[in-house]
Amino acid sequence: MRAAVLHEIGQDKLEVLDDVEAVGFGPGKVRLRIRATGLCHSDVSAMSGVLPQPAPFIPGHEGAGEVMDVGDGVTGLSAGDRVLVCWLPACGACPSCRRGQTQLCLAGFMNAGTPNFKRPGGDVFGFAGTGTFTEEVVVGAGCAVPIPDDVPFEIAALIGCGVTTGLGAAINTAKVEAGSSVAVIGCGGVGISTIQGARVQGAAQIVAVDPVASRREAALRFGATEAVSPDEFADAKQRVTAGEGFDYVFEVVGKSATARTAYENTRRGGTLCIVGAGAMDDNFQVNMFELFFDEKRILPSMYGGGDVLRSYERAIALWRAGRIDLESMITHRVRLDGINDALDQMRTGESLRTCVEL
Repeated sequence: MRAAVLHEIGQDKLEVLDDVEAVGFGPGKVRLRIRATGLCHSDVSAMSGVLPQPAPFIPGHEGAGEVMDVGDGVTGLSAGDRVLVCWLPACGACPSCRRGQTQLCLAGFMNAGTPNFKRPGGDVFGFAGTGTFTEEVVVGAGCAVPIPDDVPFEIAALIGCGVTTGLGAAINTAKVEAGSSVAVIGCGGVGISTIQGARVQGAAQIVAVDPVASRREAALRFGATEAVSPDEFADAKQRVTAGEGFDYVFEVVGKSATARTAYENTRRGGTLCIVGAGAMDDNFQVNMFELFFDEKRILPSMYGGGDVLRSYERAIALWRAGRIDLESMITHRVRLDGINDALDQMRTGESLRTCVEL
C-alpha cells in the first residue's frame, strides 16, 4: 500500500512509497482504510524533532475512514463502519481515567514505541501510535470512534485533533465567560478553532495575533473581532482593555517566547491557557514575585482538556447547528503525492488546514 514516510528525524520531505504494510492486526485491534487526513503542525514538529518520535515513521494523526476488519474481542465496531481516528484513546482503568481526566491517559502513548508498519527494509512507526498519511493503518479499537453518516470524512478528520484541541481549550480548560476579552496568539487550524470556541462561549472581544496576513484575515472570518500582527499586540491591549490586559490569552504556538508574551498580556487575575505543543528543552520562565502577586492562572490544555469522546460529540452538534464553521477551515486539498507541497504551505502559513484525500 502507499504511505508517506519520513526516514530520519530532521528531514523536511516525506517519501511516498508503495511497499508499506500495516502490521499488528489481532485481538483488540482494527484495520482502517483512511479516506481523509488533515495536516497538523504537530506532524511537522515530530518531523523536526521538537516532539519526540522514533523514526522511520509515517506522520499523520488527524484522520478518518472506514473499518476494514476487526480483531477478536472487539465490540461495537464492524467492517464498513465510518470512524475518526482518536490518537489518544482512554484506557478507562488508569488513575487519570478514573478521575475523569481521560485526556491525560498515557496508555495511547505507549503505542508510539511499537511499530505498526513495515517495509522490506525494516519496521516503520506511526506518529503517536497511529500514522494516517497512508491508505491503511492498524490501531487499537479505542482509536476508532464511530461517526454519523452525515459527517464527511474530511470534517471528521479535523475533529479528530485540531478542532477538538482548540474548541476544548476555550470551553473545557479556560471556560471562557460571556462578555470577556480574549486574545489568541497563533492562528493556524488550532488557533482558529480556539477563536471559534471563544465565540461560542460568548466572548465580547476576540483579538487574533499572527504574523501572517492571510491568517489574520481568516481569523476575522471565523469570529475574531480584530486581528493584529505581533508588533501591534501591545497597541491592541491598550485599546481593547485600557492597558489592563485580557481576561484570557491563549498561546497556540508552542514556544516559550510567545508564552511569555501571552503571560504579559494577561490581566492580573486572568487566565493564560497554553495550547501549543513545544519542545522539552524550551523553558518558560516566570519569577516568583509576579507568580504570587499577579495571581494569573496558567492552564495547560492537553487535547482540549476534557473527555475527547464528549468533545467529538459536541463539535459535531455545534457544526450541525451552524455554530462553528469547519468546512471553510480546509483551505487546500491534495492527494498523497502532493504531501510535501502541503507541508510547505503549512510551514509558511499559507494554509489553515490541508485535507489529504486517500
